[in-house]
Amino acid sequence: MSRRTSLAVPIKNIERELICPICKELFTHPLILPCQHSVCHKCVKELLMLNHEDSFSTDGGSESSNPGSPRSRVPSPSMERLDRLVRSGSISSPGWRRASVTPRITTFPCPGCQHDIDLGERGISMLFRNFTLESIVERYRQAARAAVAIMCNMCKPPQQEATKSCMDCKASYCNECFKLHHPWGTPKAQHEYVGPTTNFRPKVLMCPEHEMEKVNMYCEVCRRPVCHLCKLGGSHANHKVTSMSSAYKILKEKLSKSIHYLISKEDQVRTQISEIEVLIHQTEENGQLAERRANEHFERLFETLQERKTEMLRSIEQSRNRRLENLRGQVDEYQGMLENSGLVGYAQEVLKETDQSCFVQTAKQLHVRIQRATESLKTFQPAANPTFDEFVLDTSKEELLLKDLTFGGVPDPPMIDLTRSRVYNEGVIHWRLSDDTLPMDYHVLEYRKVDKEEEHGWQSTDHVYGSSTVVTDLESDSIYAFRVRSYRSSMCSPYSPEVTFHTPTATVFNFLFNDKCGYSSERLVLTKRRDSVESTAGMTFLLSAERVQTGSYICLDYIIGDTGITQGRHFWAFRVEPHSYMVKVGVASDSKVLEWFHHPRDTSSPRYDHDSGHDSGSEDTSYDLSQPFMLVTIGMGKLFIPKASITANSDHGNRVLPMPQRIGICLDYDAGRVFFYDADTMRCLYERAVDCSGTMYPAFGLMGSSVVHLEDFCPAKRLSYT
Repeated sequence: MSRRTSLAVPIKNIERELICPICKELFTHPLILPCQHSVCHKCVKELLMLNHEDSFSTDGGSESSNPGSPRSRVPSPSMERLDRLVRSGSISSPGWRRASVTPRITTFPCPGCQHDIDLGERGISMLFRNFTLESIVERYRQAARAAVAIMCNMCKPPQQEATKSCMDCKASYCNECFKLHHPWGTPKAQHEYVGPTTNFRPKVLMCPEHEMEKVNMYCEVCRRPVCHLCKLGGSHANHKVTSMSSAYKILKEKLSKSIHYLISKEDQVRTQISEIEVLIHQTEENGQLAERRANEHFERLFETLQERKTEMLRSIEQSRNRRLENLRGQVDEYQGMLENSGLVGYAQEVLKETDQSCFVQTAKQLHVRIQRATESLKTFQPAANPTFDEFVLDTSKEELLLKDLTFGGVPDPPMIDLTRSRVYNEGVIHWRLSDDTLPMDYHVLEYRKVDKEEEHGWQSTDHVYGSSTVVTDLESDSIYAFRVRSYRSSMCSPYSPEVTFHTPTATVFNFLFNDKCGYSSERLVLTKRRDSVESTAGMTFLLSAERVQTGSYICLDYIIGDTGITQGRHFWAFRVEPHSYMVKVGVASDSKVLEWFHHPRDTSSPRYDHDSGHDSGSEDTSYDLSQPFMLVTIGMGKLFIPKASITANSDHGNRVLPMPQRIGICLDYDAGRVFFYDADTMRCLYERAVDCSGTMYPAFGLMGSSVVHLEDFCPAKRLSYT
């Protein structure tokens, strides 16, 4: 109870629940609609339009013009709305027409849920009065005016402050007046009294359909109180009803549980509110940033279009001026011909000259002038073309591109595929899109080095039109973060979730399996590319099974890399199939390789191999001596640490580790040490010294059904296979 009291909601915080949805004021005599929403009594009357002036007046009348009138806050239904009500039969006067008298409308939309409420022929009288809400409103009013006390209605001046209110007498009393008007032993002593209030409600809730009957049952179908007459022969005859006490108990229990649940989640709600406020802040900032970026993009488009427009208009103007100049010059030339029409008359007069020498002297120059004018007329051609076809623009493609700009469908972010991505000196990053994503124009991969001491910025690749790309020049023994985003049209997707990869501690060593040195073609099968090897049960051994009577003389089948190491620090990785029976992996010198391939021994002697697992003292004593080889055993989904590396007091269970998906080996030739890693996390599983006096080779030994796959590194050899 103390918890509930401490978490009780102050009455001043519930004001918005006490506001009528129509008049936007505190409820006054609220009525419960069939949809369980409450509306003030006066507001329901406003909605029902009791007279013609209220229903059809367009000028609003004197009451409508009053801003404080409820009429001004409740718009009258339109003619279309009234026609619909008439057609639906919701209006009680079926013969009503627009020119007829005012209809009596009994249907109106609930202001809370917008559902049509049909009050039937009884109208408002069929609605219950919400006394509970009315009491809460009254308590709220009293809390709001706590400084204003309710005075006794019976005291003579000066009045005393009331301490009780009688619900039967509908009056407030001070202590003395209450004793005076409600003496012991009289019927008034049995009256119901409450704290000081001005809200006097009836003691008993009466049925609105049967005014003389009290409600004593609850209809579960209509979810409203009913009387026994309603159940016997009224509208609730076939409905399921329950007793009022049972309904009270059930509803009160449900409401209490719901309230208790909400109160118990107060901290969660506050946390979620804080998260939402952060999201609101981020939304505002990101929205403003998106607006700025969109404005920048469009401004650049506008600037480009404006530049092209200015350039084209300038070209058109220059061409027009040039053409007009040529045409006007031609007009002047021909105008000169008209002005020189006296030339023809002069020539005619010259023709009258009979003296030959004088005629030739004058006609020579005159003929040149006449011939020039004649040729100009014969070969007339405008000095300029009046059309501007070369400046006609076809912007249909550009318009389509602009129309294709979509701003509503932001592409979904891609997801980096960890199973296919590999990071060494170079990184191959693969990503995938969701199945329902539209094709993308291109992608951009970003990456940065993760360093606690220094903040590194993101670097981005060029446009990638596929679903993978290669990142070069990555530093060794470093952590890199990668993310990718997609672009379609002018939209870009959010970034994919960041993923991190740890680069190897040394440069990648490139090699393939050697099929020339000691390769057993009977029991080992190489792929065409020589990057995978599988050991199989040889047919020769099966045919000679009759001669095998005791012991096990199955040898390890060794295979090495085709490239040796004579200096430096190198790293390589591989994958062992989980079903493999036994695989030994590590390094071996050229001298040890020759011994294995020319003097093979069986595995039945536990003292042959220092990693045999046999409890031999010689193995422990020889462990500290640097050996020209180092192999770790992998089999049956486990990785076995050599026994001599575990102290005598240690649990031998520590030697068995889960087999990593990918195993990495790093050989530091100069330091004479070999390291075994989980290649996915670059966690060192085991290390020890090794004698690097000769050329060291990656070495693998297989027994039973086993498979080893070399990693396909980014800088792996580019070989052609036939």
